Amino acid sequence: MANKYDIQNSDVVDREEISTPFIMTEKVGDHKVVGNKGESLWMVLLSTFVAVCGSFEFGCVIGYSAPTQSGITRDLDLSLSEYSVFGSTATIGAMIGAATSGRIADFLGRKEAMRVSSVICLAGWLAVYFAKGTVSLDIGRLSTGYGMGLVSYVVPVFISEIAPKNLRGGLATLNQLMIVCGVSITLIIGTFISWRALTLIGIVPCFFLFFGLFLIPESPRWLAKVGRWKDFEVALRKLRGKDADISAEAEEIQDYIETLRHLPKAKMLDLFQRRYLLSLIVPITGLGAFLMDRAGRRLLLFVSSSGLVIGCLLVGTSFFLKAHEMSLDWVPALALIGILTYIGSFSIGMGAVPWVIMSEIFPINIKGTAGSLITLVNWFASWVVSLSFNFLMSWSSYGTFFLFGGVNAVGILFIAKLVPETKGRTLEEIQASINA
Repeated sequence: MANKYDIQNSDVVDREEISTPFIMTEKVGDHKVVGNKGESLWMVLLSTFVAVCGSFEFGCVIGYSAPTQSGITRDLDLSLSEYSVFGSTATIGAMIGAATSGRIADFLGRKEAMRVSSVICLAGWLAVYFAKGTVSLDIGRLSTGYGMGLVSYVVPVFISEIAPKNLRGGLATLNQLMIVCGVSITLIIGTFISWRALTLIGIVPCFFLFFGLFLIPESPRWLAKVGRWKDFEVALRKLRGKDADISAEAEEIQDYIETLRHLPKAKMLDLFQRRYLLSLIVPITGLGAFLMDRAGRRLLLFVSSSGLVIGCLLVGTSFFLKAHEMSLDWVPALALIGILTYIGSFSIGMGAVPWVIMSEIFPINIKGTAGSLITLVNWFASWVVSLSFNFLMSWSSYGTFFLFGGVNAVGILFIAKLVPETKGRTLEEIQASINA
């Protein structure tokens, strides 16, 4: 049989040596045995559960600073500015984590990147727990923020690379769902326990993530990318079932990786080439997870963005009426309806779908670099909005929300023009469509 695959460092590997184990199908009568769906789905679900422990950790970090302000400032005698620095340090750590996330995930692998995050977050929580002053407090917050920035990229990418195409969208949306759960639980429990005890809520998912990673396979696509073909076969078979016919999927991944192997190493400036530019400018709960692989990504984004516009306009109108003392009886109702509309709309689409699409549209040779840039931009934008919000509100309360509504309206046009639909396609089919 002719040689086909040149693996890493120009080592030539016979195709028969690689592909023979993949085609392990049995025949019962005239039918192929393609594996036990329950068995394969179980491993995919377990792998997703372990990964989203990192997402829950993400939510714990976000939610920690709100219910602990009075306790920390009282116990450690902090000024308002010192506590503000503590609260915002997590975002700075997240930006650093985002900047390094792609490289770490590409060099060490998706699993090891998540393990690094769990260890750094654990160290950060312990620093906060034992803090006696601002130095340990800020270092701990910076560390947990770094871990948060790291998993914000790695988790959706890992899930997208292990999940079957018909489940990929829904499973990837669990990332956002677990973030929301982490925030909510931390905020609720934080009102009843001390700030030191609340750090234990953040420590728990660190342990689940760290030890759970020993039970699940690495991303088959990453293993193929680095030339670990035997491990690639083992991982893919664990995810699809021991009796499954994985030959077609394995061959598609192999052929795609082989094509990418001849491309030069990705650099940051490569992202701005024409062939990657469309992917770059698309930089993610329960209901969204259900609809992701049914309604499609684009429809959810349209509905979500429209809801965000409506929510902003309703809240802005409530502030406008209050400022001009008009229809004051309507002000509370408009504000409440607007906030609920905004939160619901964000959760069903814009909170999760962009992260899902980001994990799907980049080829694996540039995914790490692109993911780092997109996640960094996301956290930088979060910092800018957080920093500027009070200044905008002092300028004009209703004008602030009308401005945000306008930004979301532009987003609707952006989605209509540039965002691709990725529902029901393999990652390799998505790349073929984008390149075409």
